[in-house]
Amino acid sequence: MKGKDRPGEEEVLQWLSEVSDPEIPALNVVEMGIVRNVKWNGDVVEVTITPTYSGCPAMRTIEEDIGEVLREKFLDKYTVITSLSPAWTTDWMTDDAREKLVKEGIAPPQKGSADKGLLMGKLRDVKCPRCGSFDTMMVSQFGSTACKSLYKCNQCLEPFDYFKCI
Repeated sequence: MKGKDRPGEEEVLQWLSEVSDPEIPALNVVEMGIVRNVKWNGDVVEVTITPTYSGCPAMRTIEEDIGEVLREKFLDKYTVITSLSPAWTTDWMTDDAREKLVKEGIAPPQKGSADKGLLMGKLRDVKCPRCGSFDTMMVSQFGSTACKSLYKCNQCLEPFDYFKCI
């Protein structure tokens, strides 16, 4: 595709927002910050993606799903480039993604630098996505996926995942 025949980079980004994150299907790869860049290189559209962590098993599926969406839009000439640098951070997630996590019963990552569950030697105060209480406790450093911790709310007594800050 050339010139006027080809879609703009913003339009391609909109198409890629149809690609769900395989581990959290309520979120898409654009609002997760996995899609880092879309640009045209001649008549080939290049999509740069960054995994949420270097060993993320979902990256192959994300690549395939991106290709499927682009082919559905009649873009047969594309390249998906995986870039590990800079490393993905939860700060790249959009506010919409964070709101969707709450609706899914997952406490979103707090904005700011990475944590390992601790902030200056103290566990982070994690807000329950169900009742909004900060009276919560970590049950396990690892939740349903490696990027989440399992928490329990002491008010509503419900367990929930906290998406770790990375």
